[in-house]
Amino acid sequence: MSQLLDPLDFPLHGSRLIEASAGTGKTWTIAALYLRLVLGHGFDAAFAKPLLPSDILVMTFTRAATRELSNRVRERLVQAAAYFRGQSEGGDPFPESLAQGYAGEGERQVAAHRLMLAAETMDEAAIFTIDAWCQRMLREHAFDSGSLFDEELVSDERALFDDAAHDYWRQHVYPLNSTSLAMVLGCWRDVGALKNALRAPGGARVRARRT
Repeated sequence: MSQLLDPLDFPLHGSRLIEASAGTGKTWTIAALYLRLVLGHGFDAAFAKPLLPSDILVMTFTRAATRELSNRVRERLVQAAAYFRGQSEGGDPFPESLAQGYAGEGERQVAAHRLMLAAETMDEAAIFTIDAWCQRMLREHAFDSGSLFDEELVSDERALFDDAAHDYWRQHVYPLNSTSLAMVLGCWRDVGALKNALRAPGGARVRARRT
């Protein structure tokens, strides 16, 4: 049976699965859990120790989402630090709820320092798209993975597709005799027609039938 998520006491150790649909506040929740990880908040539900941004891995799908998430987390860290120092009344009830676990003034000042330190080091935050994180791991473990140090992440595959199509046309179509060439040109009058056919919804079936 599913349970409603309370970011204030959600366990931050072990393996946890959170299911969320569009518009349910995923970014807000991630930022809230991020604050707790930075503070080491939660008693039995806390992580083993307070963390810095470089210790926390967050992955999402697009580069725009990584930028938005990084900015939102930094903003929440600064706002929470100000609240812990008594410099802001805030409009977000979450810092107030967090602060209830830090009764003494000294504890709150230490918490505020951790929050500001995290905000100031957000440039080192491990917030990546899935493919960017995989590329980083391959680069850092190049010897173990057998990959190259200078591998480049390709976000637009159209150039590779065009090169492959032209290479195929040169290597396999140009050498054909007149009879075979006429059969190929009857299907695709040139390499551009071949590329269009492969990009079409039925392109994969056409390619499979003619290999």
